[in-house]
Amino acid sequence: MDDRIFEKLEPVRSNELDEILGLPFKVLDDGFIRVIDYMGSDQSIVQAARVSYGKGTKKINEDRGLIRYLMRHRHTTPFEMCEIKFHLRVPMDCWRQWIRHRTANVNEYSTRYSLAIDATQTTKPNEWRLQSKSNKQGSEGYIDPEIGKSFSDEEIKLQNLTREIYNKRIEAGIAREQARKDLLLSTYTEAYWKIDLHNLLHFLSLRMDSHAQLEIRTYAQVIGEQIVKRWVPLTWEAFEDYVLNSVTFSRLELELLELIFNNSSHKAIEKAKMYNWLGRKEDGSLKKNLERIEFEEKLKKMNITIPW
Repeated sequence: MDDRIFEKLEPVRSNELDEILGLPFKVLDDGFIRVIDYMGSDQSIVQAARVSYGKGTKKINEDRGLIRYLMRHRHTTPFEMCEIKFHLRVPMDCWRQWIRHRTANVNEYSTRYSLAIDATQTTKPNEWRLQSKSNKQGSEGYIDPEIGKSFSDEEIKLQNLTREIYNKRIEAGIAREQARKDLLLSTYTEAYWKIDLHNLLHFLSLRMDSHAQLEIRTYAQVIGEQIVKRWVPLTWEAFEDYVLNSVTFSRLELELLELIFNNSSHKAIEKAKMYNWLGRKEDGSLKKNLERIEFEEKLKKMNITIPW
């Protein structure tokens, strides 16, 4: 060890996050999410980046500028220096999507060891969503609330019956690991979920997207806007600018944009045809092409006229 004198380091804290530590944020009808513990802040990201990049980062002399540089150029390692641990209650069907993000440490409530949580997610008459005609895994619009009321009434009956059967098994001495097998996916579960900031931001980029299922999107919005924004405000600002509210283009899309901006819409149409974007049905309408549709959505965001 050399003769350098190391100064004593104080724990890095976020005052705004400390104010809500342990406090639950209500989600859906009976769900919640709260912060149990965390490590690091914006300062930790900057500190880690300056260690790894050394002299190269001295040109970026402000913390905000450095964090934005890291986010913009996808230098993700410094964001992994921050970690956060949540306690959450979430419906089992929503948890199935959540747990697919395998870059976290998880400990879930066990219905093999403990009694199932006596709470289920319910649906109001005006909350029943219709199946999307263009997206097999999505929804669009809502059913008439008068019709929805019958589905909500049936839902309550089914949930009550399932709980009654479960309780009957428990009272008869049936093992919890078997008594639980017919519980509904609307049953709430709880878990501790610990994740680093880099992987949390990836989770949020997918689950805050408008195409994500509404239930998990609701949780993601609470995590992002109510918690992460308080915890690492500079990182959150950069994340909003460069990820959440940004648009990326493929090589073909850039070529088409160049033709559109050069008033060569006819050439753009010919190039799109080359890539089978503009196939026609017998009635003359365009065939479904997801890549073309996504490009059209980007053009609409920028108020650019679609050339075909």
